[in-house]
Amino acid sequence: MINTKSLAKKFGAVGVGALMASVAFAAPSSAAEKIKIAAIDGYSPKSLWVAEFINYYIPEVDKKLAETGNYEIEWNQAWGQIVKVRGVLGGLQKGLGDIGIVTTVFHADKVPLQLVAYATPFVTNDPGLVARTVDGLADKHPEFRQAFDKFNQVYLTNLAVLDTYQIFTKNKVAQLSDMKGLKLGSAGLNLRWLEGFGAAGVAGSLVTYHNKVGTGVLDGFMLWPEAVVGRKIYEVAPFMLKADLGTANSKAVTVNKDTWKNLPDEVKTAMQEVAIGYRDDMGVKALALADESYKAFTANGGTTTELSQAQRQQWADNMPNVAQDWVAAREKEGNPGEVVMKSYMDTMRAANQPILRQWDKESGS
Repeated sequence: MINTKSLAKKFGAVGVGALMASVAFAAPSSAAEKIKIAAIDGYSPKSLWVAEFINYYIPEVDKKLAETGNYEIEWNQAWGQIVKVRGVLGGLQKGLGDIGIVTTVFHADKVPLQLVAYATPFVTNDPGLVARTVDGLADKHPEFRQAFDKFNQVYLTNLAVLDTYQIFTKNKVAQLSDMKGLKLGSAGLNLRWLEGFGAAGVAGSLVTYHNKVGTGVLDGFMLWPEAVVGRKIYEVAPFMLKADLGTANSKAVTVNKDTWKNLPDEVKTAMQEVAIGYRDDMGVKALALADESYKAFTANGGTTTELSQAQRQQWADNMPNVAQDWVAAREKEGNPGEVVMKSYMDTMRAANQPILRQWDKESGS
């Protein structure tokens, strides 16, 4: 509390009046309007993208809003509580959360254009490049956002949270022929990457692999090292076949459309701008943690075998043209599959990525 008697002695009555007027003018006329927002994902903070949402996205949005002091968000963080890992899209549609991280690879039938990178293995290991490219495509082709709109959601950005997929197994695999007959888990469209040399792809998610390999349901899985180390899955799958199959954008940040309509423009702008920063932060973090994770995998008893370049090329060449099939399916449903595929590959070529197969240039694609 300001002591006016003390000030009067120092500045006099007129000075005190002027000083008090300036204080009143500088003080905010009212407290910030509080807005409640629930953030959801089926994954827990053990997952890198959830941890970064907590450590980057939320503080950055708060910081932007604090610049004006007009609004303040009361965050309700419900990670791994309200919905399961495959249930974020449906949960946001029903209003079980306001903002969430949708694992798009689980929804190839609902948001198919988001999976362009999953249709193009052996193209790039740069998660930041992939995420920026997909957002660029979403800006050019309204069908990207319209797919989320059907589920009562507003698309903010996509995320690529991994450096590159590798193969992890219970027993050592040193070459393609060693995978014949193995049951290998993966999340969705990339199950098709396993076709051509006798491995059996089994749909799953990273939260199930430790148990499924440990109990013999699976012989291994396709995943990235950071996730394997973070969840200690090396305990049951201590062998890595380093094949550098490529990265992909497996996530999208979306907001319930009803929530979005009711948000002030200032809050919308902050959430959208920070989403792009979060996207880029994730790409950098994914690469940085990848380097540490390869070392940690070895330090925890893991054994890494690097697949030869000749075998990698053989894998790429013998795989069915997943991209051609993806384009045909998109065109049949009325989506711009061909132009999206060509634009994506043109961007990768322009960025001098280590492409092993020119998916869009083959006859019939």
